[in-house]
Amino acid sequence: MKKLIFATHNQNKVQEVKAVFDGVSVVSLADLDYHQDIAETEDTFVGNALLKARHIFKVFKTPVFADDSGLEVLALDGAPGVYSARYAGEEKNHAKNNTKLLDGLANEPNRVAQFRTVISYKDATAELTFEGIVKGTIAHQLSGSGGFGYDPLFIPEGYNKTFGELPKEIKLRLSHRSRAIFKLKHYLNSIT
Repeated sequence: MKKLIFATHNQNKVQEVKAVFDGVSVVSLADLDYHQDIAETEDTFVGNALLKARHIFKVFKTPVFADDSGLEVLALDGAPGVYSARYAGEEKNHAKNNTKLLDGLANEPNRVAQFRTVISYKDATAELTFEGIVKGTIAHQLSGSGGFGYDPLFIPEGYNKTFGELPKEIKLRLSHRSRAIFKLKHYLNSIT
């Protein structure tokens, strides 16, 4: 397999994925000049990832994978979950999302959380999903300028710094997306 489409417009995600793959050309929707937004209308990570992979495969007839990811906070009954990107509104504003999360946990001692990614892979003969999870806690304030989204608030298990503070190499090794991508990579290696 020489080319694999990653059904996303998010360049932060693209950089994370390209760091894991070697020998495969990973192209984003922007690389393909495909700018249509794919509405995430499902209420699960699996549903949204499958929806995007199926849509892009139908358009390009090329092996494709898509992800849906989010932060799940125990004290908030799993919120923001599938609504992580739009937690504070449809405009997908990281700063507003982080503020809403901190406000929701203002008087909450239980700050246990996890990042979850589900990746859906589709080609002409297969449709598979792979999951990656990283457990941790939510900090009391933003810390660090690295990463994106909730990274400046999420402290992974075994560390005392947020994803926003940790070096890029450590975040890449620990991240939920990387864990799911490595599973996809293992599968692709097994069929080539």
